[in-house]
Amino acid sequence: MPDRLMKVNAYTTFDLIDATVTGHEFEEESFAVLNATSPRKNPDEVKLQLEIDNMSEEHLPAHMEELHLTPEQARTLASDLETHADKVEAADE
Repeated sequence: MPDRLMKVNAYTTFDLIDATVTGHEFEEESFAVLNATSPRKNPDEVKLQLEIDNMSEEHLPAHMEELHLTPEQARTLASDLETHADKVEAADE
């Protein structure tokens, strides 16, 4: 992803994960960067950032989605992710 908008380094949550971009007339599989972060000084939110690799995706220009979560929203999301992770693990056993 040479045209990357997000800064990717050793602290990035996931620097290369599988993703799917879905629109009304298309669905494309691609790679993505996903990061959870908060400001270093005076943290007042949790940011969840997602950038799809636009080198293989032809329907969208280079862009990044960013969600601004309160601590409560971040914990709700984390709990939901745990629940679904447990469900998938149980199905694999």
